[in-house]
Formats: sequence, structure tokens, C-alpha cells
Amino acid sequence: MRIYTEEHEVFRRTFRKFIEQELVPHVEEWEEKGEIPREIWKKLGDQGYLCPWLEEKYGGAGADFLYSVIINEELARAGVSVAVGLHSDIIAPYIASYGTAEQKQRWLPGCASGDIVLAIAMTEPNAGSDLQAIKTTAVKEGDHYVLNGQKTFISNGISADLVIVIAKTNPKAEPRYKGISLIAVEAGTPGFIKSRKLKKMGLHSMDTAELFFDQCRVPAANLLGMEGGGFFYLMEKLQQERLISAIGSQGAAERMLADAIEYAKTREAFGRPIGKFQYNAFKIAEMATEVEIGRTFLNSLIADHIAGKDIVTKVSMAKWWIGEMANRVAYQCLQLHGGYGYMEEYPIARFYRDVRAHTIYAGTSEVMKLIIAKRLGF
Repeated sequence: MRIYTEEHEVFRRTFRKFIEQELVPHVEEWEEKGEIPREIWKKLGDQGYLCPWLEEKYGGAGADFLYSVIINEELARAGVSVAVGLHSDIIAPYIASYGTAEQKQRWLPGCASGDIVLAIAMTEPNAGSDLQAIKTTAVKEGDHYVLNGQKTFISNGISADLVIVIAKTNPKAEPRYKGISLIAVEAGTPGFIKSRKLKKMGLHSMDTAELFFDQCRVPAANLLGMEGGGFFYLMEKLQQERLISAIGSQGAAERMLADAIEYAKTREAFGRPIGKFQYNAFKIAEMATEVEIGRTFLNSLIADHIAGKDIVTKVSMAKWWIGEMANRVAYQCLQLHGGYGYMEEYPIARFYRDVRAHTIYAGTSEVMKLIIAKRLGF
């Protein structure tokens, strides 16, 4: 299925060159530090690689969704853990869709330029996939909301300038989801505490944090959309969030497979390339088939998403299946590399760690299956 024009491919080549020159040489350094330097966000913004879909009046290019797809694919293939997709294609759309004219003007230009880095605070220590179980509250006092609560596993949590916090503005609401609202909290707001940077198994250069809100007074003007409408907004945006996740998994799988094929052609054992051994050749053939199935399925979903179709069921299938497939590919590719695969100097070691999160964030594989089953009538 051909979904890209020549203009898209020119953009892909240009962005790939940017990654090779500006990002890849520094990956190991960023992995050690546990975060991306601030100037990288600015470089991405200066080149138009953040929120390319935004209207020109907010600093975007008014580009179609395929430009976001290309950016996410190429970052995944390069193995660079920069949360661009999270910032541009998961969080910024909340502001663009539900923000007031004043909120859009205040925040979106900075999102496009890299002056404002975004995070979204959903997960809590005792509330992961079950958003209705969150305990963070936002009590209205005059022209402010007073936030109290704790969030964890928040990507971009340390570097974020603006965090969209999911909180209960009406803890007694029945059903519970009607009491959830979205409130934008700016870094530096008294009572907003960026706690420790969490040490993770993978995705080391993507900072992840615990956040605390202690009598944090936020202007009521920072409410996104309607009070009590937060759960509906989240549900409306999950289709694209999970599609972005699947795009990252697919890109990683394609890169791992390509590296494994090259390695199998050049690495010799017992006098011949290891790819000439039937077992290895069969494993590569199996992986190549799964990767191709993933790509074909994903491209059809991208086209349907752009067309405005409801693909919640299929995108849930893609999110769990492609994420799990990327993990199968990671296992087999590392095994194919033997002892070298276990060494940090080979990219497969980092990919192996990083893709493990793909079956957890944005909804676990198990939650995806629950969604699919429910939409099939069970």
C-alpha cells in the first residue's frame, strides 16, 4: 500500500539526515545522563520537527499526519529515545482540540518551537490502566483549583514545562468517570514538585519521573475543556496515542531485522556465514514475515486514521500485536548476535531493553485484548 508522496519521501530523507548528524552521535551520552539536553528540543523545533500538523498561526506547518508518522518511524528505527511522539502527537492535540483560544495562543507556539516541553500525568502508584481509580484531586477555590496527589511513571516528567494533569474535580461523581478533568500545570507553580527521576530497565534517555502536587494552586483558566469531561477527552485521543505506539514498535522491529540480516551475512562460524545455517535462515524468514504483516496492517490503519475512521478495535489489535512482535524480534535478533548481542556496543542490546516497554505503556497488551473483546460484544 503506497501512502506516501514524493514530498513525504524527501522529508523522510531530510529528517533521517538530521537524526544521523544531530542525534545518533550523542545517544550513548544521553543514555548515561538519563535525559535529552534542552537544546535538542530547540533544534527539533527550529527545523519544524515538532507538531508539524499545527496551523501556521501557532508555529506549525499545517502538514498532514503522515509527517508525524515519518518522524516517529525514523526515530524508532534509529533507536533514539526522544519523546517527540508523546509531545507532538499525543499531548499537544489535547490543547489544540480542547483548549480555549487564549490557551492555544499561550502554549502551542512554544510546543512547536521547543520552548515548551509537554508531559501528561495519568498514572498513579495505585492507578494504572484504571483511570477512574485515580486519587489526585483538584478542588475549586475561587478562581483557582487546588491540586493534591501523586503521579508516577511520567515520561518527560523532569524536562516538562507544562504537564496536563488528570485529576478528580468531583470525587463523589457517579459514575466515577464523570468527575475527571484535565488541568494544565506549568513548571514552577508552587506546590508542583518534580520528585526523583526514575531508573528504568530501558528508554534511558527518556526521562521519567514521580510528580507530587501539594496544595498546588492552579488558575481555573488552566482547565482544558469542560469540568468533568476529562475521561471523554482521553477516550477520544487514545486511538491516535495507540497508533503512535504501534508505529514506534514497527519501526524498531524493522531496524532490528535489518541489522540482524546484515550481521547474519557477515558473521562467520564453522567456515560460513551464520545466515547459511538453516535454523538461522528460518528464524530470519519467520521474523521477516511477521514484520511484513505488521507493516501492511499498520499502513492500512494509518490510512484509515487519516480518513477519520473509527479504528479503535483494529488499533488496539495493532498496539498489542506489533508491540509483542517487536519483542519477539528483539529476542531472536539478540540471540542471533550471540555474545556480541549482549554487549552495549551493539544497538540490539538497547533495542532489546527499550521495546519491552512497548507492551506496557499506552495500555498493556492485556488491556488491549479486553478492549477488543468488549468491542466484539463480550
